[in-house]
Amino acid sequence: MITTMSLRDSLLDSAKEVFETMAFMALEEVADEQEGPGLENETLLGTITFKGDLEGCLAICCGCRCARTIGANMLGADPDEPMSDNDMSDAIGEVANMVMGALKARIQEEVGTMEVSIPSVVRGRELRNSLGERASKISVMVNLEEEHSVQFSLLYRESQA
Repeated sequence: MITTMSLRDSLLDSAKEVFETMAFMALEEVADEQEGPGLENETLLGTITFKGDLEGCLAICCGCRCARTIGANMLGADPDEPMSDNDMSDAIGEVANMVMGALKARIQEEVGTMEVSIPSVVRGRELRNSLGERASKISVMVNLEEEHSVQFSLLYRESQA
């Protein structure tokens, strides 16, 4: 079975690939969460679940300003222009979907077949996700363009089937 460190590296590499190619933005891992600008009070949490020999949930959490910037970059729009809540949610959902796709391509040979859900996005304060007992969690905080903080997390466990 794949190691936690291998999953962590694959998650970070997948996120970098998606942001560099689809949003034209650079991200850099933050060794200490105090180094970055931190997450805003109100955040968007995009999640996408997967099942197979390995089951779990990939999540991306960022503030509304960050989501607006990501959406604008993906659409080639001005980040200072107004963006609807739906457009911000769509952008975060699409990022979750693309990162999951890139992660799946990297790890599928080691973990076997994976079925992936459609993404879901919620907006609120102090958002958390959970997978219950036996779950392992990988969390990676990154700086996006040295201006925003984004947290990627992967909750997973071996299937009991």
